[in-house]
Amino acid sequence: MCAIVGIFGNEKASRLASLALFSMQHRGQEATGISSSSDGKIYTIKNRGLVSEVFDNNALEYLKGNMAIGHNRYSTAGGDSILDAQPVFAKYKLGEISIVHNGNLINKKAVRQELIDNGAIFQTGMDTENLVHLIAKNSKDRLRDRIKEALDKTIGAYCFIIQSRSKQFVIRDRYGIRPLSIGKLKSGGYIVASETCAFDLVDAEFIRDVRPGEMLIFSEKVEEPESIQLYEPEYRPCAFEYVYFARPDSVIDGKSVYKAREDMGKTLAINDRGNDIKIDMVIPVPDSGVPAAIGYAAESGIPFELGIIRNHYVGRTFIEPTQEMRDLKVKMKLSPMKSLIAGKSLLVIDDSIVRGTTSRRIVKILKEAGAKEVHFRVASPEIKFPCYYGIDTPTKEELISHRMNKEEIREHIQADTLEYLSIEDLKNSIGNDRNYALESFDGDYFVTK
Repeated sequence: MCAIVGIFGNEKASRLASLALFSMQHRGQEATGISSSSDGKIYTIKNRGLVSEVFDNNALEYLKGNMAIGHNRYSTAGGDSILDAQPVFAKYKLGEISIVHNGNLINKKAVRQELIDNGAIFQTGMDTENLVHLIAKNSKDRLRDRIKEALDKTIGAYCFIIQSRSKQFVIRDRYGIRPLSIGKLKSGGYIVASETCAFDLVDAEFIRDVRPGEMLIFSEKVEEPESIQLYEPEYRPCAFEYVYFARPDSVIDGKSVYKAREDMGKTLAINDRGNDIKIDMVIPVPDSGVPAAIGYAAESGIPFELGIIRNHYVGRTFIEPTQEMRDLKVKMKLSPMKSLIAGKSLLVIDDSIVRGTTSRRIVKILKEAGAKEVHFRVASPEIKFPCYYGIDTPTKEELISHRMNKEEIREHIQADTLEYLSIEDLKNSIGNDRNYALESFDGDYFVTK
């Protein structure tokens, strides 16, 4: 669930790219990188850490030119080596290229092995490097043709931005699983980014979403980007963007993330009508549970309270690479308001339960703080299946809903009651005017080409 950005046609390209990456820090906190192009040469800086740590003024001065691409890393493939940070840079017959990628290529192992058998030498553990080799080994004279043939051999969820010394190529897979939007910079040029929240910080006007199966080509010779429909769209945007990953002020494929989460909470409240439980207050698990809790409170008439305070200097626990780090960060991140919740019956709303670590800890700290009852509500369906399209749930064993039924999970997290949204509830909350990628909930692995 990485963040990618492309800036084209602006003399402050690398600075704007760093601002956009800063606004999308929630999509990846392991590493960050930017490549810029100037005078026929590509300049790259990437390192472990946050955007604000990696890109100081000296770094941005080095990244000169009027075009740049950037990436925030959240690993689903590869390791934690600095070599696995992006952009991925390479020199080949046509010159220099740099690539950023959001998603996961499900045929990566087979393609990589075939490339190795034919003499390719890999420097990283990332599936993104497959595309570099496929492009480099192609004999076509134009980069766009090499990209097209490389993509024909690529199966999975992907948004790519490929930068040469003078052009940018933006591609979204035929299913549109991962989000990608294009905007016009008021200071000149264009921006392409994973989320529209990046547009606000760089003062850009939203134009449209990149269409599934589309390739945009930005060139200094053409004022507006050229659009090529590479593949027939089979639109299936990722529902988990609305549940958890996207920032609430983003608009993903025309739908407000905040509004969708609020409607999920309202649906939970409607489903709770007639339940014989007495609730004193609705409490969100901050921050991604807040809009759903507001929706629940509005629909039910039960007061909304911030009963759990989040330390915002601790990152997102779900995207930490190890369970040990997730456990520690849950303790560091969340603190109960004892004076508010002591002796009260609480209805706690979280966006999802993946491994159960956070949920169990939350119930425990609330009861230790004096809560009389803790009723847990989840603004998404049960996550029973691993996602191979960009979410870090590689095995079924990691998913608590695969190992346990609802009652067993309730006992495990020590809640008094536990309820989820159904898959139909989720679709209705986001808007049932389209199909969604729901593989985490229904096991439908629909990506086949």
